[in-house]
Order: sequence, then structure tokens, then C-alpha cells
Amino acid sequence: MDLAAEAQELLRQGRIPEAEAAFTRVLQATPHHVEALNVLALSALRAGRVPQALDLLHRAAISDPLDAVTQLHLGRALEAAGDFAAALLTYEAAVRLRPDFSVARLYWAGSLERANLIDRAVIQYVRALEDAQKSGRWLTPESTPPALRQLVEHAVTTVRDNRNRAFANLFEPLVNRFGKDALTRVAQALRIYFKREAAVFPDPRQRPTFLFVPGLPASPYLDRALFPWVGALEAETADVQAELGRLLPDSRGRERVFDTPALEQANLRGTGSAPSWTGYYFYRYGLRREDNCGACPHTARALESIPLSRVRAHGPEVLFSVFTPGTHLLPHRGVTNTRLVGHLPLVIPENCALNVGGEQHAWVEGRTVIFDDTYEHEAWNRSSSIRVVLIFDIWNPYLTEVERLAFADLIAAIGDFRETVEKA
Repeated sequence: MDLAAEAQELLRQGRIPEAEAAFTRVLQATPHHVEALNVLALSALRAGRVPQALDLLHRAAISDPLDAVTQLHLGRALEAAGDFAAALLTYEAAVRLRPDFSVARLYWAGSLERANLIDRAVIQYVRALEDAQKSGRWLTPESTPPALRQLVEHAVTTVRDNRNRAFANLFEPLVNRFGKDALTRVAQALRIYFKREAAVFPDPRQRPTFLFVPGLPASPYLDRALFPWVGALEAETADVQAELGRLLPDSRGRERVFDTPALEQANLRGTGSAPSWTGYYFYRYGLRREDNCGACPHTARALESIPLSRVRAHGPEVLFSVFTPGTHLLPHRGVTNTRLVGHLPLVIPENCALNVGGEQHAWVEGRTVIFDDTYEHEAWNRSSSIRVVLIFDIWNPYLTEVERLAFADLIAAIGDFRETVEKA
């Protein structure tokens, strides 16, 4: 075993004094050894020898400017030296070098908080906690290294306090606009989202992945009588099919529903050939696709006559949904019961079906089905030809008009924050 490997093994075993002595010998033989410089710098920092720690870490940073661990340790040494502005920039550099470096992000958040940049600090605390917890870390004291427990506990407390502030910031403008009495379910949905209240599901099969609104009747499929516009939409089926038929010979304008191969692999299966789920979008993430709307003017006009769930940057999603032969969309859940999903079946060969909450439904061309996608659901095409349905998002009919307006504002605002965290 070479000297560096011996030192690393001693460190792994927790034999710190012996490891430090071994790394000292490593550094004597290799003056620019980055790991040795870091280990000995931390030893100096624990002993209060801050100038020595800084010297060692500056040497390490020169040897490898792209080493995120060195930047983290350098930030800690700079803070110990009282140079808080430089420490903040150094922690940020560590995170930019390694976005998944939760520990560095945690220290960066603390540095931002000490600089009184609270909103930025909260974003970094949230991202640090979420990234760590996705991999099973920092969920409990036992899953958190002792040296980090106080920092993690502080992050959790800070995020919780910010959620209380965020609740007020989101809810008060709505109260001013609509009045408190009209927003009882909205307030309760927000309390559940911010984990100030436990969700109680009327049907245990229902589990939104994002936002649950209590007090709404729950069912996998909804009674068509709740939607007085369904008959008028179905009367347009032949014209919609004709416009679809003009598109289908050409795949131009079609997009993958799952926009990465990893998502496709996780959610689609195929029999006999590779699965494929694509769509001609009329709306995606709430944005109107003028090209496809222009190519299908009759369909576009028909869509405007139904209560699409319009939320800035989120919805509706409206598309001609195309399954190739053998495609199976695996069980999954939707994000919120504020909206429902409608299907107008257009091209339905044999052996195609939808399963929502364990209840199977066979599509019939021209007959709309509306379901709550917060129930686990799946769909398949076991035929030898393509299957096409027109998919559209609509508001839950049990919401009042005020609630729809309020949730449109809230979901957009929460989405803005989530996008900021993901990009942090």
C-alpha cells in the first residue's frame, strides 16, 4: 500500500492523529497533494491555527481550482478568519463546481443568512435538504453526521419558519381580493402543502403528488352529468378526427411527452417494439401552440368552449396523444385534484384501455371520459396500430370560480419558487 492509500485508510478508520501524521509524510513527498493539504488544513482549523489552514487551502486551490471540497474548506477557514464576504463567494464557488454538494450548499445558505440575504438563504437551505433527503441522508439525527446535526436542524427550522411567512405572503393578497369566507378550502390546502396540517383523503387511493384540496368529492371517474359541455364537444368528433387524419401521416409537429430518455425508460414499456408516446400539442405548460392550433382550427375552437385549467407556466396540457402499437404507460399519479383530465377518444383499435384507481375503462371513439389523475392510473395499447385520444386538463367542477382564480395564482407562485430552487 502506498503512503497516500495508507493515510486514507487510517482516516477511514477514524484514527485521526495517525492519519494526519501519514498525510504530513504524503505532503513532504508531494507538496501539491490536494487531499493531504485539505486534511492538514482541517486539523489546523480545529486547533485554531487559522492562518496555517488558509495557507494550506490556498495551496490546494492553486493545485486544483476545480476541487469543490477545497472550496468548501476554504470558505470555512475564511469565515474563521472573519472574512465573511470572501467566504460567501467561496461557498458559492463550491456549489457551482458541484451542484449536488449538499454540505457546501448548507454552508453557503448559512453564509447568506448571516449576510441578511434571507430569501436567498432559504432557497439554498431547501435545495440542500431536498437533495440530501432524496438520497436518504439528513432525514433523522441518525442519518445525519454528528458534525452537521446542528446545521441541519437550523436549516429545517429556518425553512419551517419561512413556510409560515410564505403562507401569509401567499394568502393575504387573496383574502384582500376575494374575502376570507370564500377561501376556506384554499387556506386548508395551503396549510396541508406547508405541512402545518395533515391531509385526510376521503378515498385512500387518491394521493396528489403536489397539492391536495380537501372537501372535494373523490372518485376515479366523474359523472358526465357534471360537465354540461361534454355533448357539444362530442358532436365535434368527426371534424376533429378529420383534422387529426390530415396530421397523422406526418410526424412533424409531434413531440415526446416525456422529454428525456430517462423519463421514457422509467414510465413506458413496450411489447414487440420500442414504446412511444408523442403528442400534437395545442397547449403545453399553459402556452398555446399556435402552429398546431392553426393546423387544426376546428379542434382549437372546440377546445376554447370547455373550462380548461389555466395556470401560468403550468396548464393546461392539451394534445392529440399518440400511442404506438404495444405502448404501455406505467402506473403514476397526477399533481393536484384542483384539475381533472379529459379524454376524447379519436382512434381506438382493439385491446386499448385506461385504468384509474384499479377500475378499467375501455375507450369508445367519440365518447368522453373524465378522471381524477391523482389516483394511480395507467394506459395501454396492446393492438397492432396506433391509438389517439385528445387529452385536455379542466378545472375540478366542485371548485368555485373564486377558488379557481385563487388556485391559479397560488400554483403559479409556488411553481415560481420551485423553479428557483431547482435552478439554484
